[in-house]
Amino acid sequence: MEKTRRLAHVERIPIRWGDMDAMGHVNNTVYFRYMEQARISWFEALIPEADAWQSTGIVIVNASCNYKRPITYPGTVEVRLLVGPPGGSSVPTFYELRVDSDPAPYADGAAVVVFVNMKTQKPSRIADAIRERLLHARVTV
Repeated sequence: MEKTRRLAHVERIPIRWGDMDAMGHVNNTVYFRYMEQARISWFEALIPEADAWQSTGIVIVNASCNYKRPITYPGTVEVRLLVGPPGGSSVPTFYELRVDSDPAPYADGAAVVVFVNMKTQKPSRIADAIRERLLHARVTV
């Protein structure tokens, strides 16, 4: 892990029976849902409640996932969200997916998050107070 990445959020998500596919493991698209849920929870902890989804929102401009081992039901996925240095309106985010107490990742991924003005739906510069929180990320659970 690069030194510029900081652990910012940990989300625990129960694996649902319906997350699995005909192959008997969690479908590959669900991994992106797990990362999405962690990203949304992190954003809502990062942004003041009055602003989140009212004046400030986020979109992603790309996303990737590296599948290392299949996830199966039952269990709990732990998604660790790390942030990199913010740009003008964007911040790179990184994800590690683990299951239960297994320390080895089942998958990892990344997404570039862009902050947007909810009224105009256009990218907006990250506010100084939010930028400061990104640079000195504290873990939310």
